[in-house]
Amino acid sequence: MSSQQHYDTVARAIEYIHSRARHQPTLAEVADAVGSSESHLQRIFSAWAGISPKRFLQYLTKEYALQALHNADDLLSVSLDSGLSSPGRLHDLMISCEAMTPGEIKSGGAGVQIGYGYTDTPFGIALIGWTDRGICYLAFCSGDEVQRLDEMKSQWCSAKIEEDSNQAAQYGAQIFPTTPTPGKLHLVLRGTNFQIKVWEALLKVEPGQLVSYGQLAQQLGMPNAQRAVGTAVAKNNIGFLIPCHRVIKGTGESGNYRWGSTRKQAMHVWEGSCHRFDNG
Repeated sequence: MSSQQHYDTVARAIEYIHSRARHQPTLAEVADAVGSSESHLQRIFSAWAGISPKRFLQYLTKEYALQALHNADDLLSVSLDSGLSSPGRLHDLMISCEAMTPGEIKSGGAGVQIGYGYTDTPFGIALIGWTDRGICYLAFCSGDEVQRLDEMKSQWCSAKIEEDSNQAAQYGAQIFPTTPTPGKLHLVLRGTNFQIKVWEALLKVEPGQLVSYGQLAQQLGMPNAQRAVGTAVAKNNIGFLIPCHRVIKGTGESGNYRWGSTRKQAMHVWEGSCHRFDNG
């Protein structure tokens, strides 16, 4: 079974558990709902997420999310004040950003060559786009690969765009390695000054750490700009690498996500299990 099939099964299990959390579904009920045996679901869920379906059900009591929010004020403040993130950031990946100039944005990427390709990830198929300066697009697909490609092309209407599946696979392996390895990635950010400021702040939110829109706005020195911050978060075109999935509601609810709320929850449990939970 491919990692895409594993993700699809785990995602359906997450969605089922989330929708019935108050009824405390058993492993047998979850397995039956996703068309799997108990032992197979237990094995692939634990291998993929690092915790069992039962522990994920406990996670959905909001204890993890609320605790993460409680700690975020201090942790995020330290990160933003220092301008540094921990060595474990994105599996030891160092990320540097370069914003496009207003002229480059206005020209629609005239004179720019963009490579793109689809790659397998722990969260399903992703479309990655890049220029010679770095990654400029990363979107997760749910049977809408053509629409995602059209979206990327519309943002770079004057650029020369060519498919390169091999390079996309290399980027996928670097971003989502089986074994954490050090590396460096450059991102090309296309947005307003305000949006870029919000995205750069997101890069300082560590894996396993969740922040609310209000906390992010406050740490940016704009406590009354929660709505504007939320809009900037939603405009992010480089999924996972700019971790907008780590921003949740102040109540502890996951909230919406550009590439699907179930995928957002999957990212939370995948990252949270590595940093907050023991296997079991």
